Amino acid sequence: MRETNREADRWLRQAENDLAYATVGLREGFAAQVCFQCQQVCEKAIKALRYARGERTVIGHALVVLSAPLEAMAGFHDELAVLDQYYVPTRYPNGLPGGIPSDVYTTAQATAAVGVARRIVAVVRREVEGSAGGHDASAPVEGGPPPEA
Repeated sequence: MRETNREADRWLRQAENDLAYATVGLREGFAAQVCFQCQQVCEKAIKALRYARGERTVIGHALVVLSAPLEAMAGFHDELAVLDQYYVPTRYPNGLPGGIPSDVYTTAQATAAVGVARRIVAVVRREVEGSAGGHDASAPVEGGPPPEA
C-alpha cells in the first residue's frame, strides 16, 4: 500500500468511526452534537480522499473549500455548505445569540446531517478503494449525490 493510501485509510476509518458515534447521538437525541460530528465526519472523509489523490498535507476545516478540487464531491456543494455552518455554533453557547446549541438544533437537522455524512463516506470509500486498484471508482454509488439537472 502506498503511503498516501495508508494515510487516506487512517482518515477514512476515523470518519467511519465518528459516523457510528453520530448515529448513537442521533438515536439518543443529541442534535447539536450530531450536527457538529457530521461536519467532522465529512471533513475527515474529504481529507482522506485528498490524501488518496496524493496530497501530502491537507489543512483546513471548511468543507466547501476542502472539497472544491475533488470531482467526486461536486454534487455535494450545497449540503457541505450547510454542514460548514455547524462547525462552531453547535458547540458554544456564545455562537448563538440568546440560546444554547442543545436548545436550538433539531432532530431534523441532525437526521439530515447524518444522511449527508453517510453519503460522503460512501463516495469517499468507493473512491479510495478505486484509487488503490481494488474497485472501479467511476461506478455509481448508492446514496451518492443526486444527478445534475
